[in-house]
Amino acid sequence: MTDTILVLGGNGKTGRRVAERLAARGTDIRIGSRNAAIPFDWNDPSTWKAAVADVSAVYITYVPDLAVPGAPDAVAAFTETAVGAGVRRLVLLSGRGEVEAQNAEERLRVVAEGAGAEWTVVRASWFAQNFNENFLIEPILAGEVALPVGDVKEPFIDVEDIADVAVAALTEDGHNGEVYEVTGPRLISFAEAVAEIGTATGREIAYVTVPMEAYATVLTEEAGLDGETVGFLTYLFTEVLDGRNAHLSDGVQRALGREPRDFSDFARDAAATGVWTA
Repeated sequence: MTDTILVLGGNGKTGRRVAERLAARGTDIRIGSRNAAIPFDWNDPSTWKAAVADVSAVYITYVPDLAVPGAPDAVAAFTETAVGAGVRRLVLLSGRGEVEAQNAEERLRVVAEGAGAEWTVVRASWFAQNFNENFLIEPILAGEVALPVGDVKEPFIDVEDIADVAVAALTEDGHNGEVYEVTGPRLISFAEAVAEIGTATGREIAYVTVPMEAYATVLTEEAGLDGETVGFLTYLFTEVLDGRNAHLSDGVQRALGREPRDFSDFARDAAATGVWTA
């Protein structure tokens, strides 16, 4: 067994940062993606065994999200393959307030403990980076963000903090059996988040609350998203963002011994890159 760490979704928002941090430490890493030298595809279990061969630890991100039907079964099956190949440490990225995600967490725990492997869950709130690395960039550039979310508040988490927690769990002792629910240090609404981005960029950016049905129509007819993606976003906006997650958690503090980054810090640093420059 080597000290190689497999990073699933190594080109995604969290996986890329986890891989960069591990590489900076001199860790031997393997990127898990369909285009990697040793390909990995969640939809093709025949690729899993080679991907976990000679690997000591795995950072697990499920695409598109643990909330989708079938995710717990896939995570459990992958975990069985991993521990069967000798993987001794698993770190799963999960989501707050998602029943399917928590089912996947439990399935991973049962399989890992049954094989004597270590496991850690990083259960994250809404990513701050959704505003600068995802579907919200274009509306921000256009000067108006329209979403089916009203006054509900969310403790947006900076993905940099998620990556730091994941790397600690992958490389250090003392994190076995922990569920780190990671959030930012304060609750803000989407309208307040957009306003902070406006302040950071020196631009006027409006926020408009729209009905879910109208938003889904835009996603389908104008953005061209497929039915599965639209259904998932509908689930996020109508259920996960129904106020159930409008509270803070201390996962970053417990895992790292420091406070999480504030959304204003994220907005300032992102604005400095020019990503929101119209």
